[in-house]
Amino acid sequence: MKKKYDITGMSCSACSAHVEKSVKKIEGVKSVNVNLLTNSMQVDFDEKNVGSDDIIKAVESGGYGASEAGKNTQNTSTATSADTEIKQMKKRLIVSFCFMIPLFYVAMGHMAGWPLPGIIAGQENIMVFALTELLLTLPIMYVNRKYYTNGFKSLFTGAPNMDSLVAIGSGAAVLYSFIAMFKMGYFLGHGMMNEAHNEVMELYFESAGMILALITLGKFLETRSKGKTSEAVKKLIDLAPKKAYVIRNGVETEIPADKITVGDLIVVKPGAGIPADGTVEEGSSFVDESAITGESIPVEKTKGSKVVCATINKNGSFVFKAEKTGDDTTLSQIVHLVEEAGGSKAPIAKLADKVAGVFVPTVISIAVVAAIVWLFAGMGINFAVSIGIAVLVISCPCALGLATPTAIMVGTGKGAQNGILIKSAESLETAHLIDTVILDKTGTITEGKPKVAGVYSSIDEKELFYIAASAEKKSEHPLSAAIVEKADKMGISLSTGSDFEAISGRGIKCTVDGKNIIAGNKELMSENGISDTKMFEKADEFSSKGQTSLLFASDNKIIGIISVADTVKETSKEAIEEFKKAKMSVYMMTGDNGKTAKAIADEVGIKNVFAGVMPQDKEEKVRFLQSEGRKVAMVGDGINDAPALARADVGIAIGAGTDIAIESADIVLVKNDLLSAAAAFELSKATIRNIKENLFWAFIYNIIGIPVAAGIFYPFFGLKLNPMIGAAAMSMSSVFVVSNALRLRGFTPSFMKGKKANKNAEPNNNEKLEGLKEENEMEKTIMINGMMCSHCTGRVQKALTDLGAKADVSLDEKCAHVTVNDSITDDMLKKAVEDAGYEVTGIK
Repeated sequence: MKKKYDITGMSCSACSAHVEKSVKKIEGVKSVNVNLLTNSMQVDFDEKNVGSDDIIKAVESGGYGASEAGKNTQNTSTATSADTEIKQMKKRLIVSFCFMIPLFYVAMGHMAGWPLPGIIAGQENIMVFALTELLLTLPIMYVNRKYYTNGFKSLFTGAPNMDSLVAIGSGAAVLYSFIAMFKMGYFLGHGMMNEAHNEVMELYFESAGMILALITLGKFLETRSKGKTSEAVKKLIDLAPKKAYVIRNGVETEIPADKITVGDLIVVKPGAGIPADGTVEEGSSFVDESAITGESIPVEKTKGSKVVCATINKNGSFVFKAEKTGDDTTLSQIVHLVEEAGGSKAPIAKLADKVAGVFVPTVISIAVVAAIVWLFAGMGINFAVSIGIAVLVISCPCALGLATPTAIMVGTGKGAQNGILIKSAESLETAHLIDTVILDKTGTITEGKPKVAGVYSSIDEKELFYIAASAEKKSEHPLSAAIVEKADKMGISLSTGSDFEAISGRGIKCTVDGKNIIAGNKELMSENGISDTKMFEKADEFSSKGQTSLLFASDNKIIGIISVADTVKETSKEAIEEFKKAKMSVYMMTGDNGKTAKAIADEVGIKNVFAGVMPQDKEEKVRFLQSEGRKVAMVGDGINDAPALARADVGIAIGAGTDIAIESADIVLVKNDLLSAAAAFELSKATIRNIKENLFWAFIYNIIGIPVAAGIFYPFFGLKLNPMIGAAAMSMSSVFVVSNALRLRGFTPSFMKGKKANKNAEPNNNEKLEGLKEENEMEKTIMINGMMCSHCTGRVQKALTDLGAKADVSLDEKCAHVTVNDSITDDMLKKAVEDAGYEVTGIK
């Protein structure tokens, strides 16, 4: 089983490496992932052989704290814990600088010629001078005592960390200064003024104070920046409304959102957030789903439409039935996926983990050896101690530990904002290596739903659809449904056909308004002695485009053709071009025949096609391409593509909507848009590039910084690093890594950059909504008496929606704002409202 734990006391990658090593030693533990960024650990273990107590005990034996996630009351909220840590760090920082600034002034004032109080100036006051430095240093040490308690505890348990380096470095400076003070007191007591004065040069109190203050500054900036890495997830969580209006026992009641139960009827008012996942029961509106899908244009919701928690209702109002609440909502699953991905480790991080495990002991060894070498070289104990301290405080294991998790956390969070859910860091890394992408045709390249694609008629087009849809109304075939749906959108009232007969593999026969109608393919026409060369040629033309032609004959004469096809999505061609720009080979896979497959492939610009592939054979095609040494990504709808998605190096499920827990997919795209897949590959490359930049900096900083601090350039250039400068460099190294990772928050796919440049020329969302209306639509306001509650507005809304109007019913204004086409008259609107039991006082 898998379990998550909160870990306390970690300060650098050496800590996380030691915790991981301690837990891995336990027999029965399968895998361990420790995340320094979130102070958490995920353990996969055999619960028959290992218990949580064993794991917690192993962590504690290494000098750290552990508790099951959520069970420690101090860690119930990651956000609260992070806020508390930032406040504590800020307090430490303020106190440190309040004492460090005067300490620095006192220590450096006599050398810089700054005015100093008489009591600490002059040779006769050197002991007062030393005591003043000590008294200014002690508060800095006290407020930052965590470095000493954690550092020495880790050192004595055989797992030294960054805190150990700071504790040893600053502690050595203070201890050496204490010895100098004792010597100073001895010399003063024996009248040896020159020797006593020489000991003033041996005081390193200001170095210790500066080291602690500057590292605390770095830690504060790092902690604040780390908080921003999970900002995307926090924003998602904050979108979920805290209250909801629920109809119980016929009464609308306001309750906390976490008290919603499955089956509750929830009222959503204009501008309100949606508190659960469910299905619209009454009313209609436009909903802003950008927080979940990344799509900026609001989506229309009517009866039967699915709504998702944390999306925002725009202008209408509706009632929906709750189907998923709490941890089961799409929002909660997204948060869980992003947190899980952020807690996982990418293979690229393995080198950093190996180095982190031996880093601190190696640095301590280098510091000791460097100090001894310079001491034996005759440079004196002052010089040797300074070198040792500089080596200890310049090395930065933190930068190594933060290089990968910060970038992954920001990258996966940015993906979630755009409807791209990456399940693990390994998937994120593998995605940037992909050189071949296989696209399932149905539902991936195409809409996955047949639509009317073309019409050829010898009579009025509306008349043709009236006859065709009336005839096909009773058929259960998907092609029939496409024709009926088109007629409905055209506002055509249908007749009820009679004498209906379905002819398998051919079409149908029936009677419409007394006329004998035959609808189907050419074979059905020929079998009934109906022939029309021109019509047959047109049907072949439609077929050559990958469309299915349905011929309609009335009283043995062909009156028209309606072609139906699974139409290509608007963005599919653009997405495929993006794959090609990324140097990927693109394949299309479909169960369709070669002719239809080629027509679709030609339309979107794909040259490589696997046609006539049965669902069970898709996995074999993926395996075939992998056998050629390719890194293969499979993009499908996650339903009958599961084996292929699992076989691929990266499986991408597209158009998941609310079903984001697709086990076979490595990456889940909430939107039904192939451009999201292109964006996922770009995001992967941007994140891995960022990780490489971070790792390069972390390694190169230590590779250059440690030798410089050890004095390797001193014999040649006289270059010696002051420990205070080393501490500042150490602090800024971690800040640099985290800040570089935060640049990913500005990630924009390349295909969006040009669109963003024209943003000012684009209409706003309201203008886009207007653009969705047909040219022949009109807006009207119906004044209504008798509405008393949300049930009343819901009934009026339903009556108008059933009529075919887009309606927004306002209880406060006692009216309904409707958008109708010219086929819906004022009398029809009035009758619909009055039939619902209310009075219409006017329409304008």
